[in-house]
Amino acid sequence: MNTPTDNNTRKKDLLRGGQFIVKETKAEDVFTPEDFTDEQKMMKDSVIEFVDREIWPRKEEFEKKNYQLTEELMRKAGEMGFLGVSVPEEYDGLGMGFVTTMLVVDFISGATGSFSTAFGAHSGIGTLPITLYGTEEQKRKYLPKLSTGEWFGAYALTEPGAGSDANSGKTKAVLSSDGTHYSITGQKMWISNAGFCNMMIVFARIEDDKNITGFIVEYDPENPNGISLGEEEKKLGIHSSSTRQVFFNDTKVPVENMLSERGNGFKIAMNALNVGRIKLAGACLDAQRRVIDGAVKYANERVQFNTAISNFGAIQSKLAEMATSAYVGESASYRAAKDIEDRINLRQEAGESHQDAELKGVEEYAIECSLLKVAVSEDLQNCTDEGIQIFGGMGFSADAMMESAWRDARITRIYEGTNEINRMLAVGMLVKKAMKGHVDLLGPATKVGEELTGIPSFDKPDYSELFAEEKELLANLKKVFLMVAGSAVQKFGAELEAHQQLLLASADILIEIYMAESAILRTEKNVKRFGEDSQKEQIAMSKLYLYKAVDIIVQRAKEGIVSFAEGDEQRMMLMGLKRYTKYQNQPNVVALRKVIAEKVIAENTYPF
Repeated sequence: MNTPTDNNTRKKDLLRGGQFIVKETKAEDVFTPEDFTDEQKMMKDSVIEFVDREIWPRKEEFEKKNYQLTEELMRKAGEMGFLGVSVPEEYDGLGMGFVTTMLVVDFISGATGSFSTAFGAHSGIGTLPITLYGTEEQKRKYLPKLSTGEWFGAYALTEPGAGSDANSGKTKAVLSSDGTHYSITGQKMWISNAGFCNMMIVFARIEDDKNITGFIVEYDPENPNGISLGEEEKKLGIHSSSTRQVFFNDTKVPVENMLSERGNGFKIAMNALNVGRIKLAGACLDAQRRVIDGAVKYANERVQFNTAISNFGAIQSKLAEMATSAYVGESASYRAAKDIEDRINLRQEAGESHQDAELKGVEEYAIECSLLKVAVSEDLQNCTDEGIQIFGGMGFSADAMMESAWRDARITRIYEGTNEINRMLAVGMLVKKAMKGHVDLLGPATKVGEELTGIPSFDKPDYSELFAEEKELLANLKKVFLMVAGSAVQKFGAELEAHQQLLLASADILIEIYMAESAILRTEKNVKRFGEDSQKEQIAMSKLYLYKAVDIIVQRAKEGIVSFAEGDEQRMMLMGLKRYTKYQNQPNVVALRKVIAEKVIAENTYPF
């Protein structure tokens, strides 16, 4: 496995976050699930064995609001070491890298959204702020308990009037006259794990500070210290995930339990959410695999008109699209996870602490984290929806697996920042990076502008190599983004954030490019080492996804262009769009789907 520090292999060209849109990534520089080390494969097998033994057989119980079951299995996960996979060893964690952390989140989350939410809220946003921002004393006091499942954590940020606008919270923290503690008063809502947590990361405002401050607040029901809980929320899905309101009434918190510095809470919250976003993408992957497994098994067994419904083209089309989305989601998620891990390693080698290296490493790829959160959560929702459709009437029944999978999937588009917020964040962060000189958007955008007014080449390209046309098309799709986003930035400047529909359209272009490129690079890398014959279906999935991505990009780019350009400028940009999204050799989409579906149907599972 190549890393930036391997002495015996070529040095990986590690791009900065967001640079994928202006630079070419080589196939050998992406990490893929086929690159898992033996240690990572053992961890994967261990997690799958745990889920198949402890969680999957009790899936029905999770639909009956069995919060005790969730707590019991979380404790078992702690005993197995899964809760502390990313916590350094000196605090009783496993101290594993970002890819392994992602892998555990992936494979532990597929059976039910209830356990997935509890696991993510505890091991991610419930523990991570202490790992990344805690003092040595705070880490030694809390991390061993959180790593082993002796204690459970929660994350109390959202308030009735402060959801997406997290920094507008009204919860107050008042310093005591003797300076020994803060008194916290306020209300939090939608707090996962609230019903069985021992500790919360709570955000409150001191006096009239511009930004909120983070605190570590212990909770003992026997000695509530001014903390009271609302009833368990009645929710569409994740029925056995404890979700309650939390009320603080003069809750006393020692001054040494302030997390980081005064006024640093908003930064803590945003960085915790960056990690939470990519891990949420990971948490949606095995859920897709298990839905595909259930759908294809049902399709192979269900007989109508004297044949299994898996023989019908309409069903095959659905299975092919579902498998393609899962494959692409894996490709993009592990690509980004390894980039983050490599950036963390580089910073540590340069002398930074684990805390600082991980903070900056994840922050570097905040754009990719947001893109992945949006893309994979929406793919999961589509996958479960098609799963219900394949089951037909039975899919609508609570006795079948698809109904609960569909309901559980719905929340993934809301938490860790809604998908709309994340779309706008991704483009906004990219523009800010460009202004700081971290990503050169202006130079490439200027070249695209010059190219649009120039005479196009009429030379017949050589597409004899695998993915030659697809990679040229990808390069052109990046020009589409630069054309639309570059012109929008030039036109609106700092006012761009007020044009939300334009930001949403630009984000969709960005998402489709990253996802399509990730799949193509993964497949290209595996063709080079395993041979083209072994990757026939993966090639088909990569081509199918790109074909659909082009359609989405054409639609979203048109919306963007006509929203701000007029007359000759609009005509030139629309002509450019047509030029940059043109296939020379139109793929046979029906044939691609058939290749993919036949493999899934023959294997009776998601086989990639």
